[in-house]
Amino acid sequence: CQVGTASPSSLFQPPRRPGLGTVGKPIRLLANHFQVQIPKIDVYHYDVDIKPEKRPRRMQIFGDRQPGYDGKRNMYTAHPLPIGRDRVTLPGEGKDQTFKVSIQWVSVVSLQLLLEALAGHLNEVPEDSVQALDVITRHLPSMRYTPVGRSFFSPPEGYYHPLGGGREVWFGFHQSVRPAMWNMMLNIDGT
Repeated sequence: CQVGTASPSSLFQPPRRPGLGTVGKPIRLLANHFQVQIPKIDVYHYDVDIKPEKRPRRMQIFGDRQPGYDGKRNMYTAHPLPIGRDRVTLPGEGKDQTFKVSIQWVSVVSLQLLLEALAGHLNEVPEDSVQALDVITRHLPSMRYTPVGRSFFSPPEGYYHPLGGGREVWFGFHQSVRPAMWNMMLNIDGT
């Protein structure tokens, strides 16, 4: 073979994949990436400002409306709130304190645009849609577990391991929703 005359296909021949799931020994796998089914809907983004800033971790303002809230400033709902698109202030519920909750409409976020981007019909993935899905999927864990940064923790049942100085071992997980090839994936890692 002369230098520069070999075709790229003759240089490397990868082995053919035998049987495609029918040959070999079956094994059990644990997965930490899961495909997210995205509804073809719009969600409504609101800016939330709660005063004073030092407040309980969990506050019930909307009852059974079930908005997705990041605990800071971003809230998403499947249906528009009956507050119009102006600023509104609601009294909060507290034992010894009154909270002022100010909610302001920000925008309509299209999950349909996200689906189109994942299908390759748009050049860029709309970051507002990715943020909305991430906040929505993190909302329920934040109500059930103790959020610390981007992770969630709970005290282990039947297992107490003090580290001294008021510290103890808790187990938890980190979760995020990210775009992948042709779909959105939920990644969950143990912490």
